[in-house]
Amino acid sequence: MCATIAAIATGQAPGGIGVIRISGPQALEIAQRIFRSLSGRTLGEIPGYQALLGQIFERDGRALDDCVALVFRAPKSYTGEDVVELSCHGGLYVTRRVLEEVLAAGAVPAGRGEFTKRAYLNGKLDLAQAESVMEMISASGRQAARMAQAAGSGRLSHKLGAICARLEEAAAHLAAWADFPEEDVEMLSLDELSQTLRNSAAELRTLLAHFDQGRVYREGLRTVIVGRPNVGKSTFMNWLAGRERSIVTPYAGTTRDVVEEPVVLAGIPLLLADTAGLRETADPVEEIGVAAARRRLASAELVLAVFDQSQALTKEDFQLLEQLGEVPAIGVVNKSDLENRLDRQALKEHFSYLVECSAASGQGLEALENALGSLLGTDGFDPDEGELFTQRQRAAASRAGEALGQALEALEGGMTLDAVTVCLEGALAALYELTGQRVSDEVVDQVFERFCVGK
Repeated sequence: MCATIAAIATGQAPGGIGVIRISGPQALEIAQRIFRSLSGRTLGEIPGYQALLGQIFERDGRALDDCVALVFRAPKSYTGEDVVELSCHGGLYVTRRVLEEVLAAGAVPAGRGEFTKRAYLNGKLDLAQAESVMEMISASGRQAARMAQAAGSGRLSHKLGAICARLEEAAAHLAAWADFPEEDVEMLSLDELSQTLRNSAAELRTLLAHFDQGRVYREGLRTVIVGRPNVGKSTFMNWLAGRERSIVTPYAGTTRDVVEEPVVLAGIPLLLADTAGLRETADPVEEIGVAAARRRLASAELVLAVFDQSQALTKEDFQLLEQLGEVPAIGVVNKSDLENRLDRQALKEHFSYLVECSAASGQGLEALENALGSLLGTDGFDPDEGELFTQRQRAAASRAGEALGQALEALEGGMTLDAVTVCLEGALAALYELTGQRVSDEVVDQVFERFCVGK
């Protein structure tokens, strides 16, 4: 019999409510050992999706905390098992003590992701849906959350299921034709088979292409703000951060170190770094900051290069343009509310995207977001479509696509249909691993190792 597990399901920080989740065949019995309702009713007496108000008691009989016990009965629960959730006050001490009493009453500590793992093993969701749970928890922006929600609702699984259904039909027809020639099975049209393989491979290529776009929303980009002194980098940083994160003064060289702040721009999480102005300086402290700025520029995934509209381009500006290299970059013409003395044509030769803004007055944010979406190729990306979102999924989809490519080569190269069937079965095996229909215990363990305890 499967053990009954328990863990704190809420964050490990003080809060209004703390939830201890219990799941397994003895969930109600164990919870009842430490819980007494004010009405006198027991947890075993109430149906699923009902709650009782009462108290948690320690082993010596003393009341520990007030509690609401919510019952979910199998199979209509998250895990597919009997589940009890004990909601008490959210102090760290209280929630940990309640968990201690639950474990003393007979439960065992849940492992990482064990509640969701049981949901997967009990057929409540497939492996791709299970992975979306952790993606939702770790989402740092609206688009990433929408991607996780789409996968959790089954949109990705539906796409993959449609591909599998076509390939299964073709594989079954080929197998029947090869294994039962005496039954006079109709030969599968080679043109129809080729089209099925091509269409399936094209859908997988689209999913793989969207993976990199989605990765930007999930993982974000290391982004650096660079420019010579006094072009408004710190004001620009504070504007995007929505708070006074960098010190702003009219004096050149104020920023001496790298100042970091996570922001979300156009739905994309950016780890934004404000850096010292790039220039030659005799100040040894400022030089350390300039050196740090150059290192951050060299390792950045995105550059926001800031220029001052009110001044002509200087030697430092042109040196910055030479240092940008191949890193994706947007040219930002700041102080757009002042008189223009800037040679925009010189900047357009270096930047595919050049936007005007005034960080001081807050103008130009929409233009910056549009440029960012176009630069990264995310402006047409729809997170609600259901896309691949883990490296495991990407690898499996890639293997399936390669197998379909080999099947097409075998078919068009005049090889036997047995060879085509082998490649087709390889593609299906990769897709089955992606959704969890056929997957090793090792892969399942690796998936849930990423989870937090309590989910």
